[in-house]
Amino acid sequence: MMPSVLDPARLTDPGFHADDSAHAVWRALREHDPMHWHEPTRYPGFWSLTRYEDIRAVSRDARVFSSAQGILLRPTAHGTDVGGGRTLALTDPPRHKALRNLVADWFTTRSVRALEESMREAVRNVLAHAIELEECDFVTEVAARLPLYVICGLMGVPDEEQELLFSLTKLAFAAGEPEIRGAAHLQIMQYFTELMYQRMDSPADDLVSALVTGQIDGELLTEEEVLLNCDNLLVGGTENVRLAVSSGLRVFLDHSDDWERLRTERELLPTAVEEVLRFTSTATHVMRTVTEPVLLRDQRLDAGDRVVLWIPSANRDERVFTDPDRFDITRTPNRHLALGAGQHFCLGGMLARAEMRIFFSELLDMVKTVEQTGPAVPVESIVVNGLEHLPVRLRAR
Repeated sequence: MMPSVLDPARLTDPGFHADDSAHAVWRALREHDPMHWHEPTRYPGFWSLTRYEDIRAVSRDARVFSSAQGILLRPTAHGTDVGGGRTLALTDPPRHKALRNLVADWFTTRSVRALEESMREAVRNVLAHAIELEECDFVTEVAARLPLYVICGLMGVPDEEQELLFSLTKLAFAAGEPEIRGAAHLQIMQYFTELMYQRMDSPADDLVSALVTGQIDGELLTEEEVLLNCDNLLVGGTENVRLAVSSGLRVFLDHSDDWERLRTERELLPTAVEEVLRFTSTATHVMRTVTEPVLLRDQRLDAGDRVVLWIPSANRDERVFTDPDRFDITRTPNRHLALGAGQHFCLGGMLARAEMRIFFSELLDMVKTVEQTGPAVPVESIVVNGLEHLPVRLRAR
């Protein structure tokens, strides 16, 4: 029996994920109980997977391990996810592929390269503003801005209205009163409702138009499906990059030699970005639901069983990564699962990598020193991993 400090039941406590405590539990589970059963509590019962190969295998088998019934643990009292079967994240093949194809052209290598100069300009403006402030919250005032501007541009949000959405997403993602977050989220949905109707009347070359005019099996998406996917794209396109960039900076503050090395060895930026993704692992878990009886690690799973994949655990698995708890900007190969695997590999993965690479490159060019001016405040969540706040002072070169 594991000591109480390593009790797997603590993995469903958001506060437990606010520091590195969960890694000790995952390490113990990988070694002694890589497929652990959690009895029902406020959450339904589920199986925890903690080893890389198991998590990768389940992620790649969309037929047996379904996303359509929800990809996150939800308290039983909350019922099912309203996006089930209707959004990119919560559909299975073949509908998932058809839905993905409607918007995939905006995330190709060619499309991302075409965006690079505008992303550089956006980063420069964001950093110049932060330098003028002298002291700021890096998470909300710096890391959150670039991905929001990028995804809003792809969705067809006019430049002059992007600051409104920035203000609303700050409230929607922030810790605090659920009523305030809910009201902000409602205003975001109202905004995209209006934009959806505009694109119905006058389609343009953007993601919202693609959702409004695209067809699957000869049928248009319903209005609710369009809005749910707009929400999915906005959250997916902003939150992960915000968390990865801010957590990455914090890691570099703790590894200043690596940061200074990047100043002169810019060719290491791509591998450094991959290591930030692996080491910080912004997605804490994803869930799948079993569709038919299957054996996994000699354990029979029945249709309806829930399987939770702990992504940070997979990315620290000793069987795959040498010295996994060490941050190494030269690590190669680095086949982490931070962006998923299989059919649900992150649609915006290439864009996210480009945003992070450009961001850190411009930060190195424009900023001489980054001084942390207060304690970093971690997110308390079983869904995402990262920082709520990181107060810093940026000094120009």
